[in-house]
Amino acid sequence: MAQLRIALAQVNSTVGDLDGNAGTVVEWARRAADAGAHLVAFPEMMLTGYPVEDLALRASFVGASQAALERLARRLADEGLGDLPVIVGYLDRRTVGLVRPGQPPGAPLDAAAWLHGGEVLVRSAKHHLPNYGVFDEYRIFVRGDRLPVVRVHGVDVATAICEDLWQDGGPVSVAGAAGAGLLLSINASPYERDKDDTRLDLCARRAREAGCALAYVNLVGGQDELVFDGDSVIVGPDGSLLARAPQFTEHLLVADLA
Repeated sequence: MAQLRIALAQVNSTVGDLDGNAGTVVEWARRAADAGAHLVAFPEMMLTGYPVEDLALRASFVGASQAALERLARRLADEGLGDLPVIVGYLDRRTVGLVRPGQPPGAPLDAAAWLHGGEVLVRSAKHHLPNYGVFDEYRIFVRGDRLPVVRVHGVDVATAICEDLWQDGGPVSVAGAAGAGLLLSINASPYERDKDDTRLDLCARRAREAGCALAYVNLVGGQDELVFDGDSVIVGPDGSLLARAPQFTEHLLVADLA
């Protein structure tokens, strides 16, 4: 059977520091390559920092995020990392298709991209936009409508973003229907008391529902009143814990999936 070595880069990013965050991606992608990983994934909105709040409504900032993503893809290749698939969160915009009445100006997207060979090969966006607790995403984003599945080292990898994992159906059920071997979820999930137990239970349940392994990479660090605790996890198709990162510190979590 195919074996996939996956690396989850549980790192800190700074809102608005596109160049600094891109440098962090390059640094940790190199660590993943040195560890023999076949792909490396970074948290939700890694390139822009999270939460971007009303920066998402500024066309100039969305454009800067898109340009930074293209530069990052080329830089990874220039620094000898072009053969390593890199999955990174960033801010994008919807340019075609139907959007809801009263949509945010410019139709911004909480997006994820696959970078490889100096190019941005695959783009997708968050389907479910939370609007409870500390979240205000329905006001500043529009919904995505795609679930990319990319074959890496013989394994079909489906990509979802944060809240997509918490909501029943949606990308999780589609990943199962597509026969994915891995569901990769990139996240910026704030710390709450006992959330580590809740998070692990969720990942185990979703892995069983999708019938595949699940890798959950989370942001770490602080932004304004929010604290992100990391606690990235990888679980098997039966929900068993395969690997787990520590809380409140940057960490590269590496695991082999048979």
